[in-house]
Amino acid sequence: MQSVDYKKIQEAVTMILEAIGEDPTREGLEDTPKRVAKMYAEVFQGLNEDPKEHFKTIFGEDHEELVLVKDIPFFSMCEHHLVPFFGHAHIGYIPRGGKVTGLSKLARAVEAVARRPQLQERITATIADSMIESLDPHGVIVVIEAEHMCMTMRGVKKPGAKTVTSAVRGVYAEDAQLRAEVISHIKG
Repeated sequence: MQSVDYKKIQEAVTMILEAIGEDPTREGLEDTPKRVAKMYAEVFQGLNEDPKEHFKTIFGEDHEELVLVKDIPFFSMCEHHLVPFFGHAHIGYIPRGGKVTGLSKLARAVEAVARRPQLQERITATIADSMIESLDPHGVIVVIEAEHMCMTMRGVKKPGAKTVTSAVRGVYAEDAQLRAEVISHIKG
C-alpha cells in the first residue's frame, strides 16, 4: 500500500504558488499547501483500492434478471489537467448462478475507481471488467455521464457540456434489445 508524501505535495504547492507570482506566506495562503496535501490524500485514496474487493460480498439469490443502480454520484480528477470531473454512474447487470452483490458495493466500486487520476473512459471499462471478473454475470452495462472542468474552466470553456461513456459486456454486448431496455430505464 502506497502512502501519500504530504511534505512533497506541500513543497510542490508552494512552488506553484511562487511560480504564478503569489506569496505563499501571506495570510490566506500560508496553510494552503497543507490543505491541498490533505485534499489530494483524500481524493486520490482510490489508488490503494482494488474495485474487485467490493464484489467479494455475494448473496445467494435465485435472480437472473436486471439489477440496475442508477444516478450514483461521483467525482474524479482528470489525469491530463488535475482538475475535477463529476457526474453520475449507472450500473446494470444480470446475475448468474445466484451470485448477487450488495447494491452499495456498486457505489463503492465507483468510488474506488474514480478516486485516482483518471479518464472517464477508463473508469467505465474498469468497473465493467471488475464486475465480469468478480461476479461472472450474464452481462454488465456501465454508463457514465460527467462534466469535465478542464472543458468548463479552461481551453474550450463550454460549461454544461456532458461526456457520456459506456461499457457493455456479455449479453449486453451481444443483444441490442437488452441494451436498449437498460438505456430506457436509465433515461426514465
